[in-house]
Amino acid sequence: MNKALQTAACLLIAGLPHPAAGQAYPAKPIRLLVPFGPGGVGDITSRAVMQKMSEAIGQQIIIDNRPSAGGIVATETVAKSEPDGYTLYLMNNTNAVSAAMFKKLPYDTVKDFSMVSTIGAFSLGVLVSPESPVKSVKDLIAQAKASAGKFNIGTINIGTTQFLSAELLKSMTGIDSTTVPFNNTAGVLTALRGNNVQAAIEFLPPVLGQVRANSLRAIAVTSKSRFALLPDVPTLTESGVPGYEVSSWNGIAVAAKTPKAVVERLNREIHAAVNSPQIRARFQELGVEQNTSTADGMRKFLVDEIAKWNALIDKANIPRL
Repeated sequence: MNKALQTAACLLIAGLPHPAAGQAYPAKPIRLLVPFGPGGVGDITSRAVMQKMSEAIGQQIIIDNRPSAGGIVATETVAKSEPDGYTLYLMNNTNAVSAAMFKKLPYDTVKDFSMVSTIGAFSLGVLVSPESPVKSVKDLIAQAKASAGKFNIGTINIGTTQFLSAELLKSMTGIDSTTVPFNNTAGVLTALRGNNVQAAIEFLPPVLGQVRANSLRAIAVTSKSRFALLPDVPTLTESGVPGYEVSSWNGIAVAAKTPKAVVERLNREIHAAVNSPQIRARFQELGVEQNTSTADGMRKFLVDEIAKWNALIDKANIPRL
């Protein structure tokens, strides 16, 4: 081959797409960091979706639970991880809350991540034990006001959606109560049944079975409209707290500067998994609404959520941490 032909061949090869960046991914197991303990809605839904994705891509996806206040530990770990698509993060409403609630974080919630896709959306419930004399939000407010600061509301960690939802409820009803944080949902429910807390606020999907079995009582939901699987449970607005509305969501993110081809591959796999009949049925059982998006759509949604929580915190005069 003469020199001219060699040069042309080299230029042709250089112009071809490199398979390693997209086609070879994933070539090893993937890890998903979940900023909550096992058993919560984020853990349950992400495990279901990741198992379905794992079957499709032929690689194991390992769930790594890292609960902490505001989800900071898991979030920082992913923000500082290698941007190669092998460390995923369960981005969620808590991240938007934390960005608004904490004065300083060891990462930028928007700039330090590449968004991939949202997964689902869901509501929270105000819960009491079956033996509790509290049968409604009106009863809860009356008991809290009569308890002279001895009424406790259990949630998971400080800075989470659940914690801020309790703080917002206190602010909007004027009750004198203490919000008691726990590391996971199981801890909250144990405290509720032991009367160490007199009420709890938690996402409905992980407690739905217990509510249906009458081992927990839901007296209200936090969303704008009633929860389809508990149609007899009123919203907080219907219960005498007008304007109260909190709902949540989750999705997948990776470290900033992850190759676009990897993000696009993950987006396709997430959409395929979430829209599969198996996951559709599982989400319906859990009371989670399927909610996928583009990467850009998830980024805009996150920015809007942070702005919403900033406004809510300012309106309710909740002190930032």
